[in-house]
Amino acid sequence: MERDGQLELYDRLAARLRDAHRTVRALQVPEDVRQALTRKLLIITAAAKQDLPGAARRLDRLMEDVDAGWPARDRPGERRDATS
Repeated sequence: MERDGQLELYDRLAARLRDAHRTVRALQVPEDVRQALTRKLLIITAAAKQDLPGAARRLDRLMEDVDAGWPARDRPGERRDATS
């Protein structure tokens, strides 16, 4: 039963990651910002292999930041915390 829940979570996260990549590609931002966002998405994708719920939380935080206009604390070269 737990495996079915994991598969459902994986499917939802995969769809959200796909949508997040589309969103990032469509952003009207400088290329270095787009590249930084893409790297973060790739890191979240890799993290999903080890920690599905954690990766989902990281994706939530990243997309909240994107929706809020990519706050200055997350600009390329600046780190918010080790989990982002």
